[in-house]
Amino acid sequence: MLRGISPLIGPDLLATLHRMGHGDTIVLADAHFPGHSVNPHTLRADGLRIPALLEAILPLFVLDTYVPSPVALMNPVPGDTADPTVEASYRDCLTRQTGSVPGIARLERQTFYEAARSAFCVVMTGDTAKYANLLLTKGVTPV
Repeated sequence: MLRGISPLIGPDLLATLHRMGHGDTIVLADAHFPGHSVNPHTLRADGLRIPALLEAILPLFVLDTYVPSPVALMNPVPGDTADPTVEASYRDCLTRQTGSVPGIARLERQTFYEAARSAFCVVMTGDTAKYANLLLTKGVTPV
């Protein structure tokens, strides 16, 4: 255990966050997401929900200020709906941890999968909320 680092962040995730460079992306995926089939670098965080993990990551992780939307969500497929409390919980966390909410993009399902294929890492959580998948783009850590 390390001081100042949430116990929700295991050693593999901590090392992954450290190895990421600016512009690299990480997917915080819900329990339904096909993480292992879209990206060979997939970590497990089965007992966690995405808002709690996001809350633990943001103090260590600067969002990219050079892209219009350093945060992206999967858009529901036509005819389906997302639970609005999912995005609201992410917005609340972003506000608490960063002081603002950056642009949040909505990616069509297959576009999100393509983004996950090229992500630095996918973190599979135990979150069962529909369309809870979240993509973060890492920025430059200030000195």
